[in-house]
Amino acid sequence: MSDAQRIEIQVLRYRPEEEDKPVWQSYYVPFTNDMSVLQGLQYIKDELDGSVTFRWSCRMAICGSCGMMINGKPMLSCSTFLRDLLPGPVRVEALAHFPIERDLVVSVGEFVSKLEGIKPYIIPKEKRELSQGEYLQTPQQLEQFEQFSSCINCMLCYAACPQFGLNPDFTGPGVLALLHRYNADSRDGGRAERMKIVNAEEGVWGCTAVGYCSEVCPKHVDPANAVNQNKVNSAKDFFLRFLSAKGATT
Repeated sequence: MSDAQRIEIQVLRYRPEEEDKPVWQSYYVPFTNDMSVLQGLQYIKDELDGSVTFRWSCRMAICGSCGMMINGKPMLSCSTFLRDLLPGPVRVEALAHFPIERDLVVSVGEFVSKLEGIKPYIIPKEKRELSQGEYLQTPQQLEQFEQFSSCINCMLCYAACPQFGLNPDFTGPGVLALLHRYNADSRDGGRAERMKIVNAEEGVWGCTAVGYCSEVCPKHVDPANAVNQNKVNSAKDFFLRFLSAKGATT
């Protein structure tokens, strides 16, 4: 192919058995207008350098596994097209603020622990037998949480969050958005337990309201909005506890 049909992809490589720190490596990739950055990386792995390591699965912006920094911005590589990054070079690196395991693969253990900690499932308010039928909701009740249920756990919002970069213990936008999804669900009875996470030092008050998390979200979940709503809920919890304590002493 001619030079006009090729683009340079610079990959930040990290092979712990070879390097003490990540290093840039360039590859020249032939492309067509329908090729994504992920397909460019797959061409590199299949045709140029089989040692390049990255995660991917669905190639449809559903699984969330192919998130990475593309030209300095957290993006899904499967839905980012090489044609939109001309003339190049395209700089690809692992998601910011996470420990790198190898090349473009980051460690997700701490994120998964936070996710498990909020109990991301319906905790019934009361025991219900199958014979009683399904839980019913009005369209208005569904609207309260539907937007926040679209999270695919891609962690782009964490790579965009300066507070998480400074403090890895911060619960973070994605997990707080999913927490809000369940707390706002009329079928759920676990709000009081989850509010302990919201109110904690690593909870919503660690957010500095930059809002970049919502800008990079590929599913328009708007985690910044969820965090802000939880700040309101946290403030209500505080004043209710204050009033209850005051009433108990009078």
